[in-house]
Amino acid sequence: MGALHEGHISLIKASKNLADITVCSIFVNPTQFNDPKDFEKYPSTIEKDILFLEKNGTDVLFLPSVDEVYTEGSKNLEHYNLGYLETILEGKFRPGHFQGVCQVMHRLLEIVQPQHLFMGQKDYQQCMVVKKLIELTELKTVFHTCPTTREPDGLAMSSRNMRLNEEERKNAVAIYEALSYLKKNISIGNVDILIEEAKKILLKNNFKIDYVEIADAETLEIKHSFDGSGSIVALAAAFQDQVRLIDNMII
Repeated sequence: MGALHEGHISLIKASKNLADITVCSIFVNPTQFNDPKDFEKYPSTIEKDILFLEKNGTDVLFLPSVDEVYTEGSKNLEHYNLGYLETILEGKFRPGHFQGVCQVMHRLLEIVQPQHLFMGQKDYQQCMVVKKLIELTELKTVFHTCPTTREPDGLAMSSRNMRLNEEERKNAVAIYEALSYLKKNISIGNVDILIEEAKKILLKNNFKIDYVEIADAETLEIKHSFDGSGSIVALAAAFQDQVRLIDNMII
């Protein structure tokens, strides 16, 4: 969605390592913002983005208008059966968001027709939703989840970080610290006490919390206890003033 950073460039590099032609789309999709103010404030740095992509060897930039993507308007659009994925975490706190993600991703994939698609792990649940979309629509695209790119202090790179003032940016690293705490201290048994301690780290740094959870890494089923088997993931979403940040960490 623009305001590109090194996290996006890591996806370009992953594509260039595997594919002959790398296409990047930039499109701030109106249908995935459940808060109109968030849409209005989303950062736009298109001239800088174009230079960034050129410098990093992107072959094609697809920069469509809203009318080009939604040729018949953006009302009364199709609905995708995402099941459980749409009822938890981001789905619960941002109703309609993942329908918007699917609506735009379906169109972008049909227009570009890529053999491979590269997306960042920072948007963990969104990656699962897009995998589900590819399955539902029987598209031939192969999905690749790429590691989250972080700042030196651990904060996950995000276009939204541009909206943080100096104090908020300093506080923001607590979301990484809270997830790291969960990873370091996980043990067999009840995990709810651990989650409460992780929340305290966020609250101490002026975060307003949407959620901190531990879930099955394959299904996103929320875990209240851990038996030591299988892969799990810690996920968090919280606000620094008006800026909502999300992050996750595989445990």
